[in-house]
Amino acid sequence: MALPVTKAAVTSFLKEERRSKDDIEHGNLVAEYDQKEEAESSSLLENGLNYGRSIDTESTFMGWVYDMVIWSLSVVFDLFFREIRPRGAYRIPRHGPLIFVAAPHCNQFVDPIMLQRQVRNEAGRRMSFLAAAASMKRAFVGTVARCVSSIPVARAQDNAKPGTGMLYMDSKESPMVLKGRGTKFTQECAPGTLIMLPKSMGSAEVEKVISDEELILKKDFKDNAADFLINAPSNFKQAAKIDQSEMYHHVFQRLNEGGCIGIFPEGGSHDRPSLLPLKAGVAIMALGALEQNPSLDVKIVPCGMNYFHPNKFRSRAVIEFGSPLSVPPELVELYTSGDKRGAVAQLLNIIRDALLSVTVTSPDYDTLMVIQAARRLYKPAHRKIPLSLVVEMNRRLVVGYSKYKDDPRIIHLREAVANYNKQLMHLGIVDHQVEYATLSTPEVLCKLVYRSLKLVFLAFGALPGAILFAPIFIATKKISKKKAAEALKASTVKIAAKDVIASWKIMVALGLAPALYWFYALLATWAAWKYDLVPELRPVWLITLVSMIVLPMISYAALRIGEVGMDIFKSLKPLTTCLDRDNSTSLSKLRVTRKELSREVTDVINSLGPEVFPEFETLLQQSTHSPEEKKDA
Repeated sequence: MALPVTKAAVTSFLKEERRSKDDIEHGNLVAEYDQKEEAESSSLLENGLNYGRSIDTESTFMGWVYDMVIWSLSVVFDLFFREIRPRGAYRIPRHGPLIFVAAPHCNQFVDPIMLQRQVRNEAGRRMSFLAAAASMKRAFVGTVARCVSSIPVARAQDNAKPGTGMLYMDSKESPMVLKGRGTKFTQECAPGTLIMLPKSMGSAEVEKVISDEELILKKDFKDNAADFLINAPSNFKQAAKIDQSEMYHHVFQRLNEGGCIGIFPEGGSHDRPSLLPLKAGVAIMALGALEQNPSLDVKIVPCGMNYFHPNKFRSRAVIEFGSPLSVPPELVELYTSGDKRGAVAQLLNIIRDALLSVTVTSPDYDTLMVIQAARRLYKPAHRKIPLSLVVEMNRRLVVGYSKYKDDPRIIHLREAVANYNKQLMHLGIVDHQVEYATLSTPEVLCKLVYRSLKLVFLAFGALPGAILFAPIFIATKKISKKKAAEALKASTVKIAAKDVIASWKIMVALGLAPALYWFYALLATWAAWKYDLVPELRPVWLITLVSMIVLPMISYAALRIGEVGMDIFKSLKPLTTCLDRDNSTSLSKLRVTRKELSREVTDVINSLGPEVFPEFETLLQQSTHSPEEKKDA
């Protein structure tokens, strides 16, 4: 039944629904939707604004539990991260079945809660994330996962066992043929078994077992894996194929109820600068749901988890949402007709392209460092780049670099920027501190004395909290490093396992902080009772209550004061460098180098930018005049 509303009212409704807080703040009202409002308004009038039922927006007891858990953890995340900003949240549909695909998965247990929080705050929707069954067996992680309606999924790599013998390949011409020495393929492998190589060489699924020492793969390993296996036999791990029918049943049921599903299609967390190959599961979910219910309007929303130093305390994050994708009808038809592998492969390519539009990836770490340095050196005329556009600038610089990396100007700039980074490291300073070279000696002395005195004053303010909660600081550091070492040993894709550090820092702090608060509170209560420090008219248990209120306040004050103090402490090094004659000369030369390099980078980007992105100038016009945070990367 059509609703009695006017076309103007529907258009107004659409406009308001599509604007997120960050877009209003920065004036980024995106034209791509505005152009469609007239046509969509007419369509909605004809169909009566019927978006369908969405179970995740209903008021239920479990919904209340979900909101409380997300809110509680958000308080902790706001302490750990200095800033968490959404971008493009207006694109999230407010109704109907959605699959949120997020990447890169570079912050283990933190990522899903971060995304759930933004989706709940910005779009009013709750999502059920797919969580590793092994993780849900953990006491704390499992409890939180169940409270936020996570769906357990068994992963082959969690059940991996060392294989017998060694693997090798005969030649690159036959990358699907895997051979072994002393192996027992007929006993340990079967079609669907996952073969995993060490040293981040990837994994591949078995198509057919020929003999104990030969098998055929469904898909070859990474490009460099063939060289690795040809040059020397390697040990390996194998994991049996897992029946995921129950997991898919829960996913399809959730989507048919108009709910939201969240998934990290890379299959696990990692700390690599590029995306891992996407697993087929996300495509099977979308296509399988449409096969069962062709009338279901499933949308896929790409989400970019963009962190600046994800493992570090008080770092920043930008969660970017891309335009929702509809599954092409021809792929659904291909899937239902029997060519499931072909349909899944094509949909995965579409999803990967969508993820690349909301993430910053690079072929290696060094290239990423050069790109980030070039973005800091880039100076648009009379504009500052806000944090919400920093990720977009980084992404476009990566695309531009990939296209013009053989251009002599780009080769020269890469070498110059890399050399500039080395000089910064040699002097022990960061980019924005180069400007200290413009200060005279008296100015440097005044700043050094003032900041030193301020640091001492702040140190006294943070000292009580630092002493009281030193056990937590020490424990989080040691345990997170230990867990990172364990994760690195068990993984075939991690580089240094930095993706698990923040998660364990937060979990250890969440576990130890309440215990430490209670210990100090009970100790204070005992001391007050033992030494009769409380007047008789007042009950001694008030000491416990007051302590449990005051102690968190002391810890919070110590964190904030310590944050300011650390920023001041980091600024002392370049000031002392300016007082040293030799280093001062080096710093002055580096400032000149930076100025010239900034001019070259800006000229090249302004020249090549419009060739890669026709709307390049439009992006720059979205920049506001508000000051950019100096240490956003």
